Amino acid sequence: MEKLKYEPLFETEKGKGRILYRLFASSVFCGIILVWIYRLCNIPNSGENGRYVWIGMLGAELWFSFYWLLTQSVRWNRIYRHTFRDRLLMRYENELPRVDVFVCTADPAIEPPSMVINTVLSVLAYNYPPEKLSVYLSDDAGSELTFYALLEASRFAKHWLPYCKKFNVEPRSPAAYFASLSVSDQSDADFSEMKRLYEEMANKINVVCKAGTVSDQAKLEYKGFSKWNSYSSKKNHAAILQILIDSRDEETKDTDGVRLPTLVYVAREKHPEHFHNFKAGAMNALLRVSSEISNAPVILNVDCDMYSNNSNAIQDALCFFMDEERSHEIAFVQFPQSFGNATKNEVYGSLRVIDEVEFHGADGYGGPLYTGTGCFHRRDTLYGREYSTEARIDLKSARPKKMDENVHELEERLERLASSTYDLNTQWGNEIGLKYGCPVEDVLTGLTIKCKGWKSVYYRPERNAFVGVTATTLDQILVQHKRWSEGDLMILFSKYSPVWYGLGKLNPGLVLGYLSYCLWSPNCWATLYYSIVPSFYLLKGIPLFPQVSSKWFLPFAYVIIAELVYSFAEFLWSGGTILGWWNEQRIWLYKRTSSYMFAFLDTMLKLFGSSNTTFIVTPKVTNDDVLLRYKQEKMEFGSDSLMITILSTLAMINLFSLMGLVKKLILTRELGLEYVFETMALQILLCGVLVFVNLPLYNALFFRQDKGKIPSSTAMRIGLLKVWILVTILVVAWRCGGVYGIRFVIDREECFSHKVQMGESVHFSFVVIKSEGSWHYSEEGVDLVVKGPSGEQLHDFRDKISEKSEFVAHHEGVYRFCFTNKSPYHETIDFDLHAAHFSYHDEHAKDEHFKPLFEHIGQLEEALYNIQFEQHWLEAQTDRQAIVNEIMSKRAVYKALLESSALIGVSILQVYLLKHLFDRKLGQSRV
Repeated sequence: MEKLKYEPLFETEKGKGRILYRLFASSVFCGIILVWIYRLCNIPNSGENGRYVWIGMLGAELWFSFYWLLTQSVRWNRIYRHTFRDRLLMRYENELPRVDVFVCTADPAIEPPSMVINTVLSVLAYNYPPEKLSVYLSDDAGSELTFYALLEASRFAKHWLPYCKKFNVEPRSPAAYFASLSVSDQSDADFSEMKRLYEEMANKINVVCKAGTVSDQAKLEYKGFSKWNSYSSKKNHAAILQILIDSRDEETKDTDGVRLPTLVYVAREKHPEHFHNFKAGAMNALLRVSSEISNAPVILNVDCDMYSNNSNAIQDALCFFMDEERSHEIAFVQFPQSFGNATKNEVYGSLRVIDEVEFHGADGYGGPLYTGTGCFHRRDTLYGREYSTEARIDLKSARPKKMDENVHELEERLERLASSTYDLNTQWGNEIGLKYGCPVEDVLTGLTIKCKGWKSVYYRPERNAFVGVTATTLDQILVQHKRWSEGDLMILFSKYSPVWYGLGKLNPGLVLGYLSYCLWSPNCWATLYYSIVPSFYLLKGIPLFPQVSSKWFLPFAYVIIAELVYSFAEFLWSGGTILGWWNEQRIWLYKRTSSYMFAFLDTMLKLFGSSNTTFIVTPKVTNDDVLLRYKQEKMEFGSDSLMITILSTLAMINLFSLMGLVKKLILTRELGLEYVFETMALQILLCGVLVFVNLPLYNALFFRQDKGKIPSSTAMRIGLLKVWILVTILVVAWRCGGVYGIRFVIDREECFSHKVQMGESVHFSFVVIKSEGSWHYSEEGVDLVVKGPSGEQLHDFRDKISEKSEFVAHHEGVYRFCFTNKSPYHETIDFDLHAAHFSYHDEHAKDEHFKPLFEHIGQLEEALYNIQFEQHWLEAQTDRQAIVNEIMSKRAVYKALLESSALIGVSILQVYLLKHLFDRKLGQSRV
């Protein structure tokens, strides 16, 4: 008999353009190295102004470079996969494994039951043998509203499932299906009848949800409601298990006489005295319960807002699990997350680049992260089984356990598996099931599975497999990313860290990929530094980047332009829009300066035992006003959130810095336009981009009148936080160098000019530090003449070693300070000049509540600068005295050496003369 040719159930294709991208990334890395060299070679010397600020810039750029290298790991080796469902059905049509589907919901107030049952109906209607499909709904709130909705859905399913198969409906979520059709598609009689049945069911559910309770008549129709009592609440209720559709029962058939999939409602027990471990605890309860009912070898879990959009998704996943040659090491198949309510330009950002690029790159190193929804698992891997080439799992041989008891007995027995104490003193949450103790239990569980030798697969079909609901307000998206980044950082510091737990077990590229997500939150500090310090020093007129004419400007410009162009091209290639890319940059900044900062701080508190793990469910309910603004792509700032307060404060600091620079350039003309753009072009660009990206925030703060504007309470906090930041910056600037002197060498004459406003108090000082000749030291000093704008002489100092003075400018203009050196030697002079004029109360005159505070800040800044002025003068005096002492010490040493040498010479001469004298006398005596 001829042996059948092996045909794979899936194929893998390497990403196109990988070589070009590697060349591009290498060139960017060379530019980054040049940036490091510039920073390292130009660090101000100890004691010079701006040294610590410069070191801070170097630290931020080193972090950005390190994190950029991590992100390259998920772009370096992208692969794409394709499945052959026809081959799967040809080989295993009658031997397909059973599949359990887990749907999790937590609170009917933020996850409406109508949305939950649409997800349930979509997975019940999979294009898969119904006797091999079981759906379990975990209701963590134990809500009778959700149970009533599921009960109505189980009745509607008898009509919906045959309709889907008859007309090959896509998507199979009723709400999404009816909304996707045009009026011309709704003339069919079957369609009209099905829509009527759905609207009837939806109206019943909405009435019950608005009332907040199920009517007594409805409770009498189904005995399952007897499980609820008046003491039940979402945080304190008994375990409830109801098998609404039992596929073993031959009478449970649809309107076409076909058996229905199993449908089970599970509300695990909750008690205030026992920690319930959030979603991980719910999933583990479903694992235990399902093992006694269907025990399917393959498990799909989806969030309640993530309906099935592709009825063939199970077949696609099985192509990866049932390939004879390459499937035995695959633990789970992860599908991407898509969102049906996302706007055209994705005003709050998206996961587009992660789904289209990064997860394909992770797949090239052994598989993507498990993201908690849209994922198919081998049941055994969730039980903690390690991969072994000898012991392979045969999905075809798995069969459900035989059950001799009736449904009611089974329900009573299995409720024990969903009790609040079942996990205690067991391996559940540790070695078995999803891991406990982490806000991102899904990522942690997937990591530990792969560390046991398994791999995962990322598959993106042409038609999205799952479509969900994304956040519709800025506050929601920030809170969501806080939870994700906090959980990822907790993984890094846990015993399951990819660094020490995964090293040697995972591909090094995959370790780097995990680190790129685990280090989301530490990005906040470098981003905050870059968002504040360069803008503040731009206002001070101090450059932190190379000049435009410098050769070092080129690597900075290349790295910035190359990364922006690549990011833009990558986003468009992933299906985004131009405005969508700009919105993505804004959300990137907002996440790093708010969500990630709070995530980092909370993680540190947890590590030191000062905080507990929390799990915040993102609301899926939006009022009409917010939804309308969301569809119009107007950002929602109406939440009284501390994160929005911080974002607003940072935006205002950058706006004030840019406005302050414009004032100095145009109004007061303290700085020359050509000089500023030559020395601070990159700082102006950075500050300008930060201002431009915050335009929606300024609009919400100053101009908008709808409920999406920044609330007055938040505006008050912005002012207080702004005061605190300004005071902090002033103190730091004072410590790091805020009054700037110049140290120069004078031969004969040297003049300096400074433009001064009328009424300004000008403080100046100078100290003759040292002379060029090491033997020269005299008390003659230098001359200093100070002249006003009209040439009038204001001060005349003669033969001064040091001097400190001040005057009030009675006229606006350029004042000249001329030094004359009458010594034949070059002299080193330390000259310090400070014009004190503070106008914070003028710049913030519109903010009447904070005007007195800003006046005090101005006084504080003036006092700090005066102190530093005195400190600088004393330091110059100290330097002079140190040099004088050194010269005097050298003189003393040289004098001692000279005297010793003279003494030795005289002694030698005396010995010689005495010897010569004695020799002569001896000769005379002999004669």
